[in-house]
Amino acid sequence: MESAALSRIGLAGLAVMGQNLALNIAEKGFPISVYNRTTSKVDETLDRASDEGKLPVAGQYSPRDFVLSIQRPRSVIILVKAGAPVDQTISALSEYMEPGDCIIDGGNEWYQNTERRIVEAEKKGLLYLGMGVSGGEEGARNGPSLMPGGSFTAYNNVKDILEKVAAQVEDGPCVTYIGEGGSGNFVKMVHNGIEYGDMQLISEAYDVLKNVGGLSNDELAEIFTEWNRGELESFLVEITSDIFRVKDDYGDGELVDKILDKTGMKGTGKWTVQQAAELSVAAPTIAASLDCRYLSGLKDERENAARVLEEAGLKEDIGSASRGVDKKRLIDDVRQALYASKICSYAQGMNLLRAKSLEKGWDLNLGEMARIWKGGCIIRAVFLDRIKKAYQRNPNLANLVVDPDFAKEMVQRQAAWRRVVGLAISAGISTPGMCASLAYFDTYRRARLPANLVQAQRDLFGAHTYERTDRPGAYHTEWTKLARKSQ
Repeated sequence: MESAALSRIGLAGLAVMGQNLALNIAEKGFPISVYNRTTSKVDETLDRASDEGKLPVAGQYSPRDFVLSIQRPRSVIILVKAGAPVDQTISALSEYMEPGDCIIDGGNEWYQNTERRIVEAEKKGLLYLGMGVSGGEEGARNGPSLMPGGSFTAYNNVKDILEKVAAQVEDGPCVTYIGEGGSGNFVKMVHNGIEYGDMQLISEAYDVLKNVGGLSNDELAEIFTEWNRGELESFLVEITSDIFRVKDDYGDGELVDKILDKTGMKGTGKWTVQQAAELSVAAPTIAASLDCRYLSGLKDERENAARVLEEAGLKEDIGSASRGVDKKRLIDDVRQALYASKICSYAQGMNLLRAKSLEKGWDLNLGEMARIWKGGCIIRAVFLDRIKKAYQRNPNLANLVVDPDFAKEMVQRQAAWRRVVGLAISAGISTPGMCASLAYFDTYRRARLPANLVQAQRDLFGAHTYERTDRPGAYHTEWTKLARKSQ
């Protein structure tokens, strides 16, 4: 009788993401208890639950009442700001939790913090999951992509809830058990790094079409709508077409042209690039997108540089580059360049996941990662199904660009890709993401690189030795002495 009155699950942290996820859980038929330190947020959530269909949400106003209102073994989702607030919330709630209960952190947390908390929770007999949640506010309410990692027992305790709450695609819900430790948070971090790359590449396509092609916002809206019907079909391309259509309430024209060109960030892109460097995984597209966010923040410096360099004689060459441009061909070339660049960006993210999985023994299933990103999340895209199939065909695929299907597409698109990058360079328009993707492709596909000269230099100044192509072993040469002798 007692358990009949208790909630199936709890959620603490009722900012918009927390409220929306709680209402999603309740709407799927699972009674949920909610708690927030600021009690007005509890009342707000209860009002929404009533307005949105008299959903089974129970508001609690103290950590003790909240924990005790949940069925054993208790599962509590925490959605608060990453870092110290998570530790503080865990401390407040765990005081009333019992061995076998589970804490699920749904924030964008650094994976090592999750691994530390798993150990701390185990000391109290508690289970722990670090769960990436992607899809923003809308995804949380209507179906996000979920990436839970940590205790498999804890996952099984809430598997039925997560599978109902997650976005649904033709081959199942967009959730799977990721792996042990902080793997769920790590996968979400890489998802966000890929997202940085995607957004940067789309912004470069916009820049080239607008400034070289001379296209209006109305034309751009139509182009992105058309692209979203084909191979580029994705959430980010879809919302980009919507952005170009929104008028400015405070003046003439479209709102997008009035937005200050400074991009914000919360850290996951930086973590992705740092991890790629530590694991010796090349991720130049993601790194270029991060660098662009840093440079965008230097608005005053950029305006000053534009003035100083103009006074020094630098002339904008966009006009001459755009003269005689075949708009129809440019639009199609940019579409192909964007697609090829995106493949390289996703390839870099997947290779980073593989490298970390090998280091940590997580046994990540890259095909499953692609599958759960097909719906709900920010990087959801139709071609993720083809990435899933590429890893199903070959779980040990070294790189997406050498999957037979993707390899054909890269070869078919490379001429258009090179035309776009060349045109942008001649016009003085920076396309660092597309350039980084093309350089990645060209470097990866070449059987021989000029690294032989770099090794010779390292051996000359540091006696670091080198290997030869024609015989085994390590070699050192007295380069300077021999060079002087030959002179």
